[in-house]
Amino acid sequence: MKLSILSGGAAAGVVKGLQAQFEKEHACQLQTTFSAVGAMRDLLLGGEPCDLVILTRSMVDALIKSGHVVEGSLASLGIVRTGVAIKSGEPVPEIATREQLFKAFNEARGIYFPDPEKATAGIHVYSVLKQLGLEKAKENVLRIYPNGATAMAAMAESAESHLIGSTQVTEINITPGVELIGMLPKEFELATDYCLGVCSSSQNRQLALDFANLLTGQEAAALRQKIGFELS
Repeated sequence: MKLSILSGGAAAGVVKGLQAQFEKEHACQLQTTFSAVGAMRDLLLGGEPCDLVILTRSMVDALIKSGHVVEGSLASLGIVRTGVAIKSGEPVPEIATREQLFKAFNEARGIYFPDPEKATAGIHVYSVLKQLGLEKAKENVLRIYPNGATAMAAMAESAESHLIGSTQVTEINITPGVELIGMLPKEFELATDYCLGVCSSSQNRQLALDFANLLTGQEAAALRQKIGFELS
């Protein structure tokens, strides 16, 4: 039996962290796809087989209204903030204020972040660069990837130094070779509520509910917090 999941990259760590346990206990196989939330929503709307989606709260709410997600199945995994990362072991720039963030981005030889059209963090980071007046000045060093996890992995693997990246903290925390150096300054703060929902087209609704309950339950709370989810 297969359980198909379309998820924003921010939740990859908790899904993967519980996958083996769930597959063993339920004698099933999880088929997971992680990328920008907008891309995952578009796949679902395009008819991609899916039992469970994990997107932003506003997206899941919209999918309930459109009939693609079962009403009453929405549940929150927690809040995820957008953070700033560098390659592990490199000098740590100050980023606590607008001026410090400007300096850190301006001096970087590469700025790594996710899709500025379909990824929650990517849309926001590009907006921050615009507010800082850097989107044109640093255009040649913008390193854009489909999602935050691929952006962070690429930064970790790069041979260059003096690189900086920004995406959801959960994607930074699960990527070897990069380290979280802090959140965006207060005026640029972004906190996103990631929620799941059972798809109306699911052929395995009970199995989807079982995994949803595991993901959002107390058993997984410590894992979610470790990865970077803030629980209410």
